[in-house]
Amino acid sequence: MELIETGKVVGTHGIAGEVKVQPWADSPDIMLDFDYVMIEGHRFDIEYARIHKNNILYKFYGIDNLNKAELLRNKIIYVDRSFFDLDEGQYFIKDLLTLSVVDVDTGKNYGNITDVLKTGANDVYELTDSEGVVRMIPAIKQVIIETDIENKIMKIRPLNGLFDED
Repeated sequence: MELIETGKVVGTHGIAGEVKVQPWADSPDIMLDFDYVMIEGHRFDIEYARIHKNNILYKFYGIDNLNKAELLRNKIIYVDRSFFDLDEGQYFIKDLLTLSVVDVDTGKNYGNITDVLKTGANDVYELTDSEGVVRMIPAIKQVIIETDIENKIMKIRPLNGLFDED
C-alpha cells in the first residue's frame, strides 16, 4: 500500500463526532467515495462523507462525540494511491515534484519542479535550477509538451518572453 496525503483535519462539525477536512485535491468530490482513511498509521473506517463549504465532513465509526473528533484536529489524512483512477494527463503533485524540466526544442535544462501553485485558472510550476534560480511556468498545454513520470522528465516549449533572460 502506497499512502498519499489527501487532506488535513482542520476542525470539527457539530457534536456527533464529524471532522472537517480540507481536501488537497482539485475537487473535493474525489474524496467522498473512500471506505477508510489513514491517520498517523491508524485506519479510520468512514461511516459517511459529505461536502460542506468546499470541505469534506467525515463521520468515522467509533468517533461519536466532539471530544473524540477534536483529538484528530490538525492531523493529515492519507489514502491508498490505488483508490484513485487518474485520467490521462492527470498526476499527483508528489509525482511532479523533482521532475527535470527541459526545453523540447533545444534540450536546455531549466531545473526541477520544486512546487506546484494553485492559481485558479491553471496550476503554475515553480522550477529551481542548480544555481538556485527560480522560474515559473504555467501548466497549460501550449507550454507542457510531455510529462514522463516514469523517467522523471517534463518537456516544455516556453512561450515567447517567458524566460526573457535566456
